[in-house]
Amino acid sequence: ILTTRASRFPICIDPQQQAINWIKRREVDSNLKISTFNDLDFIKSLELAIKYGSPFLFKDVEGYIDPVVDDVLGKNLKGSGQQLTVRLGDKDVDYDPNFRLYLTSKLSNPKYSPAIFSRAMVINYTVTLKGLEDQLLSVIVGNERSELEKAREELIEQTSCNKKLLKDLEDTLLRELASSQGNMLDNVELVGTLEETKTKATEVIEKLKEADKTSKEIENLRNLYRAAAKRGAVLFFVLSDMASINTMYQYSLNSYLDLFKHSLKKSNPSNDVKKRVKNIIETLTGNVYHYACTGLFEVHKLLFSFQMTIKIQEAESGLNQEELNFFLKGNISLEKCSRGKPNPWIPDQGWEDIIKLTQICSEVFGGLADSVERSESSWRSWFDSDAPEVTPLPGSYSSGLTDLQLLLVLRCFRVDRIYRAVINYITKVMGESFVTPPVISYEQIFEKSTSSSPIVFILSPGADPAGELHKLAGRIGAGGSRLKFLAMGQGQEKLALQMLETASQRGQWLLLQNCHLLVKWLRDLDKALEKMTHQHPDFRLWLTTAPTPDFPISILQRSLKVVTEPPNGLKLNMRNTYHKIPPSALEECPHISFKPLVYVLAFFHAVVQERRKYGKIGWNISYDFNESDFTVCMELLKTYLTKAFEARDSNMPWGSLKYLIGEVMYGGRAIDNFDRRVLRTYMNEYFGDFIFDTFQPFHFFISPQMDYKIPQFGHKDNYTNEIEALPLTNGPDVFGLHPNAEIGYFTRAAKDMWEQLVELQPQTGETGTGVSREDFIGGIASDIQSKLPNTFELDQIKKKCGTLTPTNVVLLQELERFNNLIRRMSLSLVNLQRALAGEVGMRN
Repeated sequence: ILTTRASRFPICIDPQQQAINWIKRREVDSNLKISTFNDLDFIKSLELAIKYGSPFLFKDVEGYIDPVVDDVLGKNLKGSGQQLTVRLGDKDVDYDPNFRLYLTSKLSNPKYSPAIFSRAMVINYTVTLKGLEDQLLSVIVGNERSELEKAREELIEQTSCNKKLLKDLEDTLLRELASSQGNMLDNVELVGTLEETKTKATEVIEKLKEADKTSKEIENLRNLYRAAAKRGAVLFFVLSDMASINTMYQYSLNSYLDLFKHSLKKSNPSNDVKKRVKNIIETLTGNVYHYACTGLFEVHKLLFSFQMTIKIQEAESGLNQEELNFFLKGNISLEKCSRGKPNPWIPDQGWEDIIKLTQICSEVFGGLADSVERSESSWRSWFDSDAPEVTPLPGSYSSGLTDLQLLLVLRCFRVDRIYRAVINYITKVMGESFVTPPVISYEQIFEKSTSSSPIVFILSPGADPAGELHKLAGRIGAGGSRLKFLAMGQGQEKLALQMLETASQRGQWLLLQNCHLLVKWLRDLDKALEKMTHQHPDFRLWLTTAPTPDFPISILQRSLKVVTEPPNGLKLNMRNTYHKIPPSALEECPHISFKPLVYVLAFFHAVVQERRKYGKIGWNISYDFNESDFTVCMELLKTYLTKAFEARDSNMPWGSLKYLIGEVMYGGRAIDNFDRRVLRTYMNEYFGDFIFDTFQPFHFFISPQMDYKIPQFGHKDNYTNEIEALPLTNGPDVFGLHPNAEIGYFTRAAKDMWEQLVELQPQTGETGTGVSREDFIGGIASDIQSKLPNTFELDQIKKKCGTLTPTNVVLLQELERFNNLIRRMSLSLVNLQRALAGEVGMRN
């Protein structure tokens, strides 16, 4: 109603493309014109639509609306009666009253100026959690009980017809009574009409009652599947919220519905409805996790898992929002607590968090501060432990706490162990599979792809998927002349579109590399993809791009996104490496030492990549070690060992191998002398006759928990089983670093995750305490303003200083800067409170 009946033209906030699809269906017979503000001829097309009364749609209105359409958007009409005109650019255009203008935006929160809001009707078409749940429920019931969904749709149609008939009967009766003259009892025709109306109305009312009863029965049967629909809706919003972390994480509702239907087909069937629903939920949750991880950077995968976990808990069992807010933000009060910390080993911010925790969770943690003060030795022992996240808490807190409450305590004492604790939390609630991202398989990517949706590789430093894509094309028969490459750059725009048209008609594969260099041209590519309707079923479009905020959202939403980045963790890294080694490659070299040396090389490759996350402690300079280094080194191993085998030389060419691997391939990237020395040390530690010594078995690293060793000689499965037996997480001592090396990395990772999780939380208008968002922000602003110190009197300070020494000059300069800061803060806080009250406009 707002879109079609409002006095102003609509701007539809439409991230899921529901508005634009509805508008297209509604105006399908009205010669709807679709354009964007980037089109060169949009003014001419708009002029014709205004003159002849045709509907016109501006799509992808990100935030900029060309001022040339201001008068049209604001309906600033001139003239009277049928002679109406409107200003468009530099001329007046005849205005047809039947003209309709629509604007849509794919952004979930576009930034429009107040003038735009005053001229247009901004309508939010974003799907709601409840609305999506009902939509997914219809999909499930249609798949599981198609006759039930069909009966429901027929019932809705019958109910609508009966209500319309009842309304028509009432209107007919009122019309007859109004037009009747004289005594109504003498009007035989009127009495007959009354009787007939009464009879039909009674029948219709009975049908409506019966329909209502049937509707309730159908709804009760449909509600048996509601849990799966609710899980699906929650997971979609977790996916779509990731766009606030990185603009490349865009997911459309249509692609999610395809994934949802695929999960329904793949989930295990069962005659028991409850078991079937459970199977659907498990399959869907796993598929969404795998689908998302394919297109997420490593740094965001644990963030996604945790966000998914807490959202599922909120929807099913309810999560204490105050506890969650404390875990994400801690104590954000500006005022320090009056109670001093009892022991110097407690972090300053940690003590502030402890006091805050005793206030917000007084029933559970009311005595936490007193317990820390009384049992100092017990808490100190727990605080100093290597893994406090798995060590029982002192005193009464060793039992009875929820998993989330354990995270709250850990936040107060050991921020550096939060990262590991979150992994344990997800593992306990969801399972280990949700902290183990899947290995990227190019075969699976191809199976998920279609001719109408491109595959977008989001590049990380050192990554180049072209080689793997070429191998994939060869394996499935799309290589040779059917695979086309084009490196994008200036002057390649027309050629790219020509190759796209040719490839789509002939069923070829087209790889456009480095698309981020021509971001503006990607809009032309988007239009070309929209116009493609009858492309060859074997056609595939592959794009590579670095992360860029200007990449067209429409391409990202319709595409399958793949991030090419080495996994985080020794086990996952080695698993990824071995997954890409075909079994035949390990059989190409007859030397008995080849397979174990490939395992050693894979371990070394994982170690040098894992050291990067420790910053300067790992490498003085961060190097882009990648898969090509491992692949070339494996070829070197095969070449030298094959020569040794053919020459029947029992001596291994260790000197050549260590030099080529450590000094040339990996060492060729290292430009720091100390980093090169580290690489040489690894070569001496991992490569030598000692690794095959049966009397003194070789160990990469050994601890009471795990033995990192070379598995027994044999098939590829021996080595993959050994990798699967490795722990999911490991300390830096496995790489030869001190255990404390991970403190800085984990602290930084935990703080980054908290910051991003805060971004993902809903920005609602109401807080958990019932206070409006504006009042809450205004209260914080007033609190900060009341605590601002007074400015310094510089003139009086100058007099007290007497002779101006260099130190005094620096002091006065700093005091002047401090005064400027206080004045700026005071003015900003006053303006913020005025803006919240509506007295002035709010700026970004």
